[in-house]
Amino acid sequence: MKNIKYSIIVPVFNEEEVIKKTYQRLTTVMNSTNAPYELLFINDGSKDKTEEILVELERNDKKVKLINFSRNFGHQIAISAGMDYAQGEAVVIIDSDLQDPPELILDMIDKWMEGYDVIYAKRLSRKGKSFFKKQSASLFYRTLRFMTDIDIPLDTGDFRLMDRKVVGEMKGLREKNRFVRGMASWVGFRQIAIEYERDERDAGETKYPLKRMLKLSMDGITSFSYKPLKLASYAGAFLAIAGLIYMFYVFYLNIFTDATVPGWSSLIIIQLFFSSFVLVLLGIMGEYIGRIYDETKNRPLYIVRDYYGLEERNNLRRNNPVPITLKK
Repeated sequence: MKNIKYSIIVPVFNEEEVIKKTYQRLTTVMNSTNAPYELLFINDGSKDKTEEILVELERNDKKVKLINFSRNFGHQIAISAGMDYAQGEAVVIIDSDLQDPPELILDMIDKWMEGYDVIYAKRLSRKGKSFFKKQSASLFYRTLRFMTDIDIPLDTGDFRLMDRKVVGEMKGLREKNRFVRGMASWVGFRQIAIEYERDERDAGETKYPLKRMLKLSMDGITSFSYKPLKLASYAGAFLAIAGLIYMFYVFYLNIFTDATVPGWSSLIIIQLFFSSFVLVLLGIMGEYIGRIYDETKNRPLYIVRDYYGLEERNNLRRNNPVPITLKK
């Protein structure tokens, strides 16, 4: 397909319960634009029937494209692969669970036509989420904004529309521990938010439990800021001053008073406090060193096992050093 106007990137992982409905809603929305488009599904190592369903959809609708990873590489990597292969003048990123309404794409397109380069969706509320999930998500975004050196909008995910030139710049950013929404903010260009109410997941289970949210937040912070190292330095300086003051206090008690310094309990408490701080500092340094190690290995971001409907893009192999098996 040539002269594609819109590319819709949909990362999927074990979404057999919802993927057909996602396809139907996306097709209805995109057909209403009366413009050529493609639905680019990135299968991130699904273990259920997601791949079978998508293969069948591709056979019946040539607007559907499918990329199968050799294993699970992660949500952010799947989005990056979609940007590598997308051909549209405007590229939309949307999850397959229908929490982000596909109908909002039309509003994004209107803003794009007005001249904006990045239109991102900002959540006003989250339906069907527990109190803990809502509060932890809120804390995540606010901590991220405080810790990073770029202006990442609050309460936004990866659901967005980006102009071709923005995607081109982002394709040049090849760091291994990726945080796509931060990268989109970092490249700049004219950006605007569209507010919406986020729906409940239509079916299946969340792919971002607490463990993955913590990893995502760490990727976001360490990718765009070294403030944690600064904070550790400030905390170390504060503790050193506090220790010096306490030392003078102990000298004063011994020389000028008859009071005795408390025994082992106070000493143990102080030692445990300082030891804990040192371990935390080493952990922060380890996060940065680990990411440096990942970059020096220079492995590809992902490996494509096979794909459907993308034979005309057979030259896109810079991230895939292994031969690609074409399926028809």
